[in-house]
Amino acid sequence: MYRLRPSWVGEGKAVVARLAGATLRMFFVMVLVLMPSLLLPRAGADGGQMAALVAILAGVLTFAEYRTTCPGLVEFRDASPFNRIRFVILFGIVFLLTLLLRAEVIPILPGTLPGALDMIVGRVRDFVWPSLRLTALMTAGDASEAQLGMVSSAAVLAGLVSLTGTAVFVLFLRLTGWPSRAAAFNLWINLPNFDPAGGEDVVARLERHARISILLGLLLPLAIPALVRIGSTGLAPLVLASPQTLIWTMTAWAFLPCSLFMRGIAMGRIAKMIREKRTVIGADRAGIFLSV
Repeated sequence: MYRLRPSWVGEGKAVVARLAGATLRMFFVMVLVLMPSLLLPRAGADGGQMAALVAILAGVLTFAEYRTTCPGLVEFRDASPFNRIRFVILFGIVFLLTLLLRAEVIPILPGTLPGALDMIVGRVRDFVWPSLRLTALMTAGDASEAQLGMVSSAAVLAGLVSLTGTAVFVLFLRLTGWPSRAAAFNLWINLPNFDPAGGEDVVARLERHARISILLGLLLPLAIPALVRIGSTGLAPLVLASPQTLIWTMTAWAFLPCSLFMRGIAMGRIAKMIREKRTVIGADRAGIFLSV
């Protein structure tokens, strides 16, 4: 009687698990992209078709990235839960901004989630809005008070979610000691755009990349509003163009700095881990075995 080899069974299970994970990730990415079009009322047919096309493209790219064992574009692909935390932050920003803008056109009850969200944002905005006035550059000069209020509310909500997510990520690192010292960390898989075999010391390069990412995270909240204002010169106010435009613009304004902060912190942790490995097993072996 023919029997399957144990190695074949293990490889088959790994392939099935990889395909299932890639399919699930594809589904969540498509839901994320389609969410504003599905939840916001009076979305035009053209806008819905464009959102569906973008969702399909994003889903296909996500599936292609996670179904293979070779590295691609996504960093920290096998260093869970880094990307899961980052996706939850992105999903939370888009979902809550969608609810906030939906509440602007649909009557809400004080006891509902959109009503509570609007009340919290309104109270927080009174304290932190003066420090976020630069986001007003994303509206035209003749924007009304209602339009400025919508931009300010979106900025406050997106900023709160991104700051909370970053704090949760830092707390997670403190409590779990990510990345785990007990498991191998493959630089080639988790940092596909980083060449560990470059001429400079890998620790020094990782630390430099970490500092650059954190610096960009500090500068982007200031640079994005100015870039949006320059790019929309002569156009209608951002809020009047489309609520979905406001959602994705404020998502980029809040999520990109958060993502860069997380990347910088993670690369700093990896550099520290490699340095500790070198002190334990010796510099020569650590230099060869970069999958620490």
